[in-house]
Amino acid sequence: MLEDAQHADAFSVQALVSAAQRPGAHRVLIVLGWCESAAPRGELADDSLRDAVLAAARRVVRLGGLTADDVAALAEQRGIVLPAHQVERLVGHAGGRVRDVVEILDEVPADDWSSPHFSLPAPATAARAIRARLETLPAQARQVVAAVAVLEAADRQSRAADVVDAGRVAGVADVVAAVDRAHRAGLLTLLDEHGAWARLPDPVARRAVLDELGPLRRSELHSKAAEVVADPALALRHRWFAAPRPDAELGDRLEELAAERAHQGAWAAAADLLLLASQAGEDLELRGARLLRAVDALVGAGEVPRASRYLAQLESLRETPLRNAVLGYLAVVRGRPAEAENRLGRAWELVNAHRDPSTASLVAQRYVLHHLARCRPRSLVEWADRAIGLVEPDAPTAVEAAAIRGLGVAPVDGAEVALRGYPALMERVPEGPVLQRVTMAAGWLHLAADAPDRAREELESALPTDFLGGSLRISLWAHGWLARVQFAIGEWAEALRTATAGLELAERSGMNLLVPLLAWTRTQVHALRGDWDAAESSLRAGDAGARDYEIMRVPAALARAALCEARADYAAVVRALEPLSQPWAREWVSQPGFWPWTDVYANALVLIGRSEEADAFLTHHEEAADARQHASARARLAYARGRWHGMRGDLDAARASFERAIGLLEPLPLRYDRARVHFAFGQTLRRAGRRAEADAVITTARDAYLALGADTYVARCERELAAGGVNAVRGHREFDELTPQEEAVAELVAQGRSNKAVAAELFISVKTVQYHLTRIYAKIGVRSRAELAARRAQQDGTSS
Repeated sequence: MLEDAQHADAFSVQALVSAAQRPGAHRVLIVLGWCESAAPRGELADDSLRDAVLAAARRVVRLGGLTADDVAALAEQRGIVLPAHQVERLVGHAGGRVRDVVEILDEVPADDWSSPHFSLPAPATAARAIRARLETLPAQARQVVAAVAVLEAADRQSRAADVVDAGRVAGVADVVAAVDRAHRAGLLTLLDEHGAWARLPDPVARRAVLDELGPLRRSELHSKAAEVVADPALALRHRWFAAPRPDAELGDRLEELAAERAHQGAWAAAADLLLLASQAGEDLELRGARLLRAVDALVGAGEVPRASRYLAQLESLRETPLRNAVLGYLAVVRGRPAEAENRLGRAWELVNAHRDPSTASLVAQRYVLHHLARCRPRSLVEWADRAIGLVEPDAPTAVEAAAIRGLGVAPVDGAEVALRGYPALMERVPEGPVLQRVTMAAGWLHLAADAPDRAREELESALPTDFLGGSLRISLWAHGWLARVQFAIGEWAEALRTATAGLELAERSGMNLLVPLLAWTRTQVHALRGDWDAAESSLRAGDAGARDYEIMRVPAALARAALCEARADYAAVVRALEPLSQPWAREWVSQPGFWPWTDVYANALVLIGRSEEADAFLTHHEEAADARQHASARARLAYARGRWHGMRGDLDAARASFERAIGLLEPLPLRYDRARVHFAFGQTLRRAGRRAEADAVITTARDAYLALGADTYVARCERELAAGGVNAVRGHREFDELTPQEEAVAELVAQGRSNKAVAAELFISVKTVQYHLTRIYAKIGVRSRAELAARRAQQDGTSS
């Protein structure tokens, strides 16, 4: 067994490979540990050696890094209870490497973890390895590595260094040769094919290099960098790092530049500048106010774990409107409505809108987000108008309130009305993070307005956060709604990727508010594909309860209903969606276009025999959808009405409803909805005895589901076709003496379904299921459901 084989000489590794390939009875088991990231360029004797090892290997096991749960467990074993944000910091800093994580946990005093000023160190072993590599380099290459580390440390946004700037900071004329040597030693990573941008391999290496420099040399390099870099924000950051005690003048300049970045909506950049400003000068009250605004900007940028590091400091500050507004904002994005209500209420009580309109506008804008999450459109509009009226139209709080205001107008007056103001708003806001907010809201509204193609374009443009401090919070909203667009138009693989990427961002950023929205799409796709374990896992990840925000509860309920519907458990569908029929949901959740649940609920009510309740529910929502002339909502309700007519035996009325639904969906690219309508239509025709016609309609549904990859419903369509018996293809088996419908009943009962569940799936009555079961038992000679399941399993095993 050889660990770190990438550092061994080529002859020894080749000898081991030959021994492993030697024929005969006396074969040797050889285990090689190979860490590619630890192998500097040129350190291995032959680039083909790795390929030879892989070619000779009987089995290759690729080990991933430690997860956050792994790191938390390692910390607990040492008696250290790390907050979630510190765990994530440690995972990112160490890259999940076991040795680095363990050494840091062992080396750092327990009290240091709670300090907001604590910076993760380079563990001793890694520091020695970096020092050894540095000593192999010529002086100019070492100087360039040091310059890159200093430039990278000051630039939180890109975490990279311009190679030309690095050469100027280091005072090295032939920077290309120096970078080449450092790159070959594994101390610099080049980010582009031209070698124009470089960084240290990882945060541990960067910290090790900075520690090697010592305080004096670091200060000198930061001073030089402040003269070299073009970005004024970076220049100020370098000045701050160079100063042994940043003074009031530097703090003022940092604050001024932060205000400019905030005006552009670049909250991440503003936060970094304000955090430095909060540590400059002697005025403690001013420093506290800067820290509050810094944390507020961190939350706006979606950096919740980083913001949470300063909670203890914020709580120790004097109570002010700003302090309560910031803590309320943090509660909103963490999904804590009761805390947010208390904090924001106290902020509004304390603020004097006449003397301090900017803070009053900020509190009002935080209330806008709170009411968005509570699904209260009228309150949202009321607070948005307050936020806008208190400050200049181009103030950051006014612009964000204006962007979100349309989301409150739409449920009350319709998405088309809400969208009218967005072109003018997009015209007057600058490119970058501010436009990102407006574009996301417009995309959400276009999805609600049956314009998925336009919505996709806008939401895709709101995803990136790599431009000037773009907001992760807005990007997460865009991920959530883009996944819904992709799901609706049948791009399920893309929807799954988008939702998964969003969930990873949400978990990393601590934005709990948006987890259920993202998990909804994942749950639904997995359930429709028949991947039940993944669906259950996604459902658990996005679960929400009565004490959570409504915008968390709604997608959580829809996800649960989607899973239950895929399993044909319609009673469970009703239980999942019943909370959405309560008064709190009428103002927004029940309005056409925003949340596609009313047809699912009505359909389930019909299938469990609550026809009168379904009729009253449908009538109310049909009137609302007709009043808005909302095509997809009307189509979904029309197919549910068709179910209702079919259950009552009025085939003509049912046919008219289904055909109306198909016609309304015709101009829309909503592939999943079309498949649902045809499936329900086919079931209704079969129940009415129109088997040939039902066969054609269900075949259309089957083909649509097959194209989508909805394996669950493909199987259900095939059972429907078999039960209809028109084009069913049957083999020579013991079960062949059953009629097609008896065969379908037998298959479902053998799977463990109850009579009620079988009736719901096959769209027949429970009495009909009981009748078929009696005949099935007699025909195949069994006396119980258990015997039927056993006989079925035996038959399937014989057939295979």
